[in-house]
Amino acid sequence: MADQPRRPRTLNDARTEAEAAFKKTTTKVVEAPPKPSAIPGVKELVSLRIDQDVLEHFQEGGPGWQDRINDALRKVAGK
Repeated sequence: MADQPRRPRTLNDARTEAEAAFKKTTTKVVEAPPKPSAIPGVKELVSLRIDQDVLEHFQEGGPGWQDRINDALRKVAGK
């Protein structure tokens, strides 16, 4: 019984082996993207939804309302 005849390979066996080998070589390890270094003083463009009355309050002072909102948020954040 030591010399048992090998069964012939079928198309499904070959396909399964090929798919497993392909998947093993093409699967990439998921890595966290590198964290960008923050440059001091550079502002980032964002979209923000705020109540109309709050927006009007900051815009009443004229130009610079975005800086006033930034200053108010910075104060609340404790920075």
